[in-house]
Amino acid sequence: MHTTYLVVTVLAAVAALAAALIDVVRADWVRENMRHYGLAPWTLTPLALIKAAGGLGLLAGLAYRPLAVAAAAGLVLYFVAAEFTVLRARQYSDLGYPLPYLLLAAASLGLAAV
Repeated sequence: MHTTYLVVTVLAAVAALAAALIDVVRADWVRENMRHYGLAPWTLTPLALIKAAGGLGLLAGLAYRPLAVAAAAGLVLYFVAAEFTVLRARQYSDLGYPLPYLLLAAASLGLAAV
């Protein structure tokens, strides 16, 4: 169980940090998606900070489990909100994009809460 928790949590953290980096770089496809979702370009910075904080919180949580639970819960809420944002914008073909991040964060939360 401990090894599974470590692997899943590190993967979730790396995924969240990679997603944050993509927002920081402001890739064209990300800016285009944000426009389709009805979000202003300036929102990329705070969204990147949220994802980075979650990823770093997961890594720090390897030493202090309650922090991992809080970070994973925050990332789950974030990616659920991302799914709702995509649904609200009726961009159904994009529904799969936040899903791997959501599943990793949820798995980390489930394993951390045990």
